[in-house]
Amino acid sequence: MRRNRWLVITMLLSIAVVILTGCGPREPSWTAFEGAANEKTFPVPKEANKTERASQSSEIDYVRYTLPGIKESDNIPEPYLQEIAAWGWKEETSQSSEGQKVFLKDGQIVHLLLYDDYFTVLVPKDKKPTANVKTIETN
Repeated sequence: MRRNRWLVITMLLSIAVVILTGCGPREPSWTAFEGAANEKTFPVPKEANKTERASQSSEIDYVRYTLPGIKESDNIPEPYLQEIAAWGWKEETSQSSEGQKVFLKDGQIVHLLLYDDYFTVLVPKDKKPTANVKTIETN
């Protein structure tokens, strides 16, 4: 009887360890991406969960994504930077800083800001574009 009790306790502890290990935070895989909610041509990891979006502002449109394992003190992981480049975005290094990267593509600007366990994709809203009008002279 005493032997069975130890066997049951050992099994329960083993199951608890397996459950706790499986539920702990894990690093993002950086293998699957989709377009951001506010700029479909800018990639975000599929593992990221959209938690907040503010598009009511007349100047910016931002989306906040949670992504456990990402850290503000770290640089943007190289696989993510490679995917951003593969989607046609180029980093504007003169405007980028350690925690914020600025990317350009076809005149569109995207700011990527890293924090602990979440990041924000910020898109400045364009002012009304001005049309380039050519005058045609007739003789």
